[in-house]
Amino acid sequence: MNRNSYAAMLEAVQAFHDKHDFRRTGGEELTYRVALMAEELGEISECVTKGRPVEELAEETADLFILLMGTAIAADFDLNQAFWDKMDKLMKRQSRMVDGRIRVSDFRQK
Repeated sequence: MNRNSYAAMLEAVQAFHDKHDFRRTGGEELTYRVALMAEELGEISECVTKGRPVEELAEETADLFILLMGTAIAADFDLNQAFWDKMDKLMKRQSRMVDGRIRVSDFRQK
């Protein structure tokens, strides 16, 4: 299988889940997975704010990506399809400057 394909990445993450029996041992419990993702975001933030080498940022970002893919496995949804559905929505949105930075949103009135 092509290592550059989403299918290959998903298969690798599924193999990791199967190897450690995540489904039966709590590794696919969604609240736990959210906590792990928050932890990874903290590690990404630390890489950026402390000026760590880009290789460390890449590794922490990969950890988060693996967790996201695993969450799709755990919750039984197609992340690939969700990605493309969301991109279709994002491409239709307008952007504006907010506090000196570009922001893309649907800018709903509250």
